[in-house]
Amino acid sequence: MRTVTGATTSGELRPHNLVRLLRAAHDGAGRATRSELTRDLGLARGTAAVLVADLAEARLAEERPAPQRARGRPTAIVGPHPEGPLALAVDLREDAWTTATAEIGGGLTVREERPHPGNPPEAVLGDLATAIDRWLTELGPRVVSVGVALPGPIRDGRVVDIPHLSWHDVPAAEILRAGATPVALGNDATLAGLAEARRGALRGVGVGLHFHVDFDLGGTLLVDGSPLHGARGTTGEFGHMPLGGSDLPCDCGAVGCWSLQVGANALLRARGVPVEPARGRADALRILAGAAEGDPRCAAALEEVARAFGTGTAALVNALDPQRVTLSGLGVRLHEQATGAFTAAYENGLMAFRREEPPQVVPAALGGDATLVGASELAFDAFLTPEGLTAWQAAR
Repeated sequence: MRTVTGATTSGELRPHNLVRLLRAAHDGAGRATRSELTRDLGLARGTAAVLVADLAEARLAEERPAPQRARGRPTAIVGPHPEGPLALAVDLREDAWTTATAEIGGGLTVREERPHPGNPPEAVLGDLATAIDRWLTELGPRVVSVGVALPGPIRDGRVVDIPHLSWHDVPAAEILRAGATPVALGNDATLAGLAEARRGALRGVGVGLHFHVDFDLGGTLLVDGSPLHGARGTTGEFGHMPLGGSDLPCDCGAVGCWSLQVGANALLRARGVPVEPARGRADALRILAGAAEGDPRCAAALEEVARAFGTGTAALVNALDPQRVTLSGLGVRLHEQATGAFTAAYENGLMAFRREEPPQVVPAALGGDATLVGASELAFDAFLTPEGLTAWQAAR
């Protein structure tokens, strides 16, 4: 989605180059100088100056003085305009949602966090649609697109399946439609991985594997910064692979799913606490806190889940051969609080030749914001096109 189609006529060249320049400024986190952008894009200095002036006039970006890095002529950073475009990002989890705005360069501002009951899906998404409409009204025409992260596979604008919530074939795009403002949907784990590839610990990594752990587990494989989506757009359901040796039945219809052993729900099971749909996050966090304080039953539950996490990670590393593995959500806590149990299971599960130099397993550089950042990137991908910039300029 980041590829900008090459211009074929002189009339197309200017908007094409505007998109290239604004995209490069966005990818550079609003910290790239005009001279760096000119060099990286292969533009003439005069052309770059005209394009930056066009961006500023359209309130798409603006220049500000750059910190002096060395002796020589002062330069300027091409960054977000104070009246420039915003992406509205939503992280919809099984029990709550968070909304935030992002500007060119990716700077994120969290706006609201609200719980929801989990079911029925039409009511949850209807309430979210109302919240989105409220933010669009409050923020005005600066919002150019909405990106929504959902905790399940997405196909053709529909949530295919969230088994433990009994969400099946839910028309999410139709419910969340926001007038003339585009709404893009994505899987939460895929978007968290996308964010790490663009702005975090997978930036510049050729083949990266990302796991996002919440109530259960999902992930994505990224090649040259782009998630692999599969033939029908629903790849990355790693949590529904029999990687942990369990024989438990899963709500998805399979037996022995890895997510039954990894995540907040798995912590509850290991500790003997009843599992209810979209409930139990606070209990899972209490188990982690108890383990940190030395409670033996909590520590045993944590180690059980961490071992299953390490074993499954090794299986996927053996199969997919990534350069690096990143973790977001609850996966960070599982890894950090039970490093020994995770690492032992991970290394034992690796093929012998991989143990000499195993792929590093690291926390998401973006922390808890990874999914929101990914949702904002999805929204900006819909806007950073010649058509998107032309519509913005026409409206002003």
